[in-house]
Amino acid sequence: MNHLLSDRINNMSTSATLAMAAKTRELKTQGKDIIGLSLGEPDFNTPDFIKEAAIQAINDNYNSYSPVDGYADLKDAIITKFKRDNHLTYTPNQIVVSTGAKQSLANVAGVMLNEGDEVILPCPYWVSYSDIVKLYDGVPVEVPTGIETNFKMTPQQLEAAITPKTKMIWFSSPCNPSGSVYSKEELEGLAEVIKKHPNIFVVSDEIYELINYTKNGHYSIAQVDGMYDRTVTVNGVSKAFAMTGWRIGYIGAPEWIARACNKMQGQITSGANCIAQRAVINALNASPSKVQYMIDEFKVRRDLVLDLLNEVPGFKTNVPDGAFYVFPDVTYYFGKTLRGKTINNATDFSLYLLEEALVATVTGDAFGDSNCIRISYAASQEEIKEAIKRIKDAVS
Repeated sequence: MNHLLSDRINNMSTSATLAMAAKTRELKTQGKDIIGLSLGEPDFNTPDFIKEAAIQAINDNYNSYSPVDGYADLKDAIITKFKRDNHLTYTPNQIVVSTGAKQSLANVAGVMLNEGDEVILPCPYWVSYSDIVKLYDGVPVEVPTGIETNFKMTPQQLEAAITPKTKMIWFSSPCNPSGSVYSKEELEGLAEVIKKHPNIFVVSDEIYELINYTKNGHYSIAQVDGMYDRTVTVNGVSKAFAMTGWRIGYIGAPEWIARACNKMQGQITSGANCIAQRAVINALNASPSKVQYMIDEFKVRRDLVLDLLNEVPGFKTNVPDGAFYVFPDVTYYFGKTLRGKTINNATDFSLYLLEEALVATVTGDAFGDSNCIRISYAASQEEIKEAIKRIKDAVS
């Protein structure tokens, strides 16, 4: 009956990360001992000081529709956070709170893109960017990167990708899936190219902002001189605060874009969950040091994964500076036959690891890079050790 569905949905890809998670759950119900390293979901519990705010909101009878663009005091907390952490000054009319950062991205695409508008995506990119762009009739333009540039787009590559149809550039830093972090100097280099083209806008996805292992910390491209009015900064609480299921994201943007996103959201979902919003006020008003224990543990796990993968033949890795993923190049195995199964590409290899090692990863094809797989280390050290042992055994 798919012919009765819209071309829009028939042409849309299924999220590879969610598909792998569903496959993992299916195998687990069959009694298979699967170690899931596919989802980007912290294995920590939401901190108590945030949960207590949610409980208080329930007791205070927050149960009515919330404002489409978020409660005023939550927007104040977001403004304070932007000022404190990013040295960016926004007004309430420049903030829109949404049901997760994914909706924030969809809002921006919906209000900015017309048919045929091109959106530059440095590869690898987060799995949903391309399909969100296509959903709103935009054209994704992939710019390949690799380990040799730490999976970061250069100004020269950006300049070469720009055409008269270029409308936007979307990227994440720290990056999902590579863990790469753009430095202040690298962002300034990209900004110099963008400033030559006054009608190009940037979506800077900073959802992993706090999960950053660099000495200089996070830097936002909106901080670069001349980029504030050209940038939509997207953030949320899912990753650093272990609040994936709470579904709260937000943007700081030029007022005309924020107002348009508010208008769009008003016709799609209206305001985000009222209880979750009250809890997020506590999260954002708190010092980032309140969740430093999670970041410290992720760094330990990153180092553990890299050490263990160094013992696995054929895995070529960079050193991720943020987020909680490694993105190894596995082209060494392409064309090889393992346990009677021929590996032609990253998708074959990822499925092989699921079936033979009982370890769930995600193919790099989903992120615009067919040479790699994504391994999440948002899992316990014991699970990581066992998973890499299984992988090593499966490819030996």
